[in-house]
Amino acid sequence: MANIAIAEQLKMLSNDRRMQIVEWLRDPEKYFPPQRDGDLIEDGVCVGLLTRKLAISQPSVTAHMRQLEQAGLVTGKPIKNWVFYKLNQNAINELLAALRERLGD
Repeated sequence: MANIAIAEQLKMLSNDRRMQIVEWLRDPEKYFPPQRDGDLIEDGVCVGLLTRKLAISQPSVTAHMRQLEQAGLVTGKPIKNWVFYKLNQNAINELLAALRERLGD
């Protein structure tokens, strides 16, 4: 599982804001308007849009996104002065499979 412990990934998802971000990133076109730079699907969602939607400071959003990225649940891509994040669906699928394996169906 990409050398990331299941417990660490679950810990990241146990935070309400991080879980909300992951839910939004599952279907970014549903939750975010088109961006000037970067495609919502191909490049991910700009930190600026996440900041506005969460109504918290940009440094707080960046801290949440770094934690999700370190857990392997999202990937970041710098474009101009911003970082764009998208869900790492492979990691999510691996996490779900690992949970099923350890805890049963």
